Amino acid sequence: MIERTVDPTLAGDDGDDQHQEEQRIENVLRPKDFNGYIGQERIKKNLKVGIDAAKKREEPLDHVLLYGPPGLGKTTLANIIANEMGAQIRVTSGPAIDRAADLASILTNLGDGDVLFIDEIHRLNRSVEEVLYSAMEDYAIDIMLGKGPSARSLRLDVPKFTLIGATTRTGALAAPLRDRFGMLHRLEFYQPDEVAQIIGNSASVLETEVHPEAAKMLSTRSRLTPRIANRLLKRVRDFADVNGDGIIDESTAQRALALLEIDEVGLDPADRMLLKSIIENHGGGPVGLNTIAALLGDEVSTVEDFYEPYLLQLGFLERTPRGRKVTHKAYKHMDIKRDKDDPDQEKLL
Repeated sequence: MIERTVDPTLAGDDGDDQHQEEQRIENVLRPKDFNGYIGQERIKKNLKVGIDAAKKREEPLDHVLLYGPPGLGKTTLANIIANEMGAQIRVTSGPAIDRAADLASILTNLGDGDVLFIDEIHRLNRSVEEVLYSAMEDYAIDIMLGKGPSARSLRLDVPKFTLIGATTRTGALAAPLRDRFGMLHRLEFYQPDEVAQIIGNSASVLETEVHPEAAKMLSTRSRLTPRIANRLLKRVRDFADVNGDGIIDESTAQRALALLEIDEVGLDPADRMLLKSIIENHGGGPVGLNTIAALLGDEVSTVEDFYEPYLLQLGFLERTPRGRKVTHKAYKHMDIKRDKDDPDQEKLL
């Protein structure tokens, strides 16, 4: 997959020093408590109530499922929940837990009240999920010892822990697992003023001066996603250090974003290529998802997860029973006239 500045995921190989540094900086920028966490007010209020009640009863917090598009703060919220509960947090991911024995090892090494955070929880193996069911409900796991007729089941008690799961695809999560979470919260896209505030806070942590007009410009081009906002801030900071005095003003931000080829609504060259390919090769659509993936030279899942969500949110792309279709709004933004001979398309004047 092409590496994109506006990709909301944390891409990169763990062995790559540059990507490790990017992740280190992102961890530094993460707030440590609810007071420093901007946005998602409804979720914060509900979580505060749950945390206060659990602390008052001296019980672990109910299991929490956080879902929504990538880059909106699910991992940050998990760490804040652990901090607010005064608990230790163990972080892992669905693909990293291959076998039920791996999960058993993790669970038995937790302490009472600890938090287990599983990112991409929808990618857990089914055999691992089945072990997790009893751990979540009864704080016990059943392990099979041996094989064949001599096999026997051993039941182990595990500490009373809180599981926090994060996923971008709730539909891929097994219903029995989803139903065992006591608190389910969907993270929504942020408002531009919230993103601008996040940029201001991150600039302070990075010891970089950013003018309000520049912060506002970055917020409108960050796809309403804090992770992308912080990434753009770092790239613009690099530009300001090399081509100026290190201060990010409106002019510096404008030149840096032009160099990155990110337009006024946050589209990058890959987004524009997708829209242009559908327009030029298929008259604006409708066109099937497999065909779009072939045009871009990418996987279908990549198109669904990393291209479509923002284009759908902007109203530049629509899903129809016959496939994806570029909208009138996208034609206007791309400054392309629609085919006047197509009865389904309205010509731009």
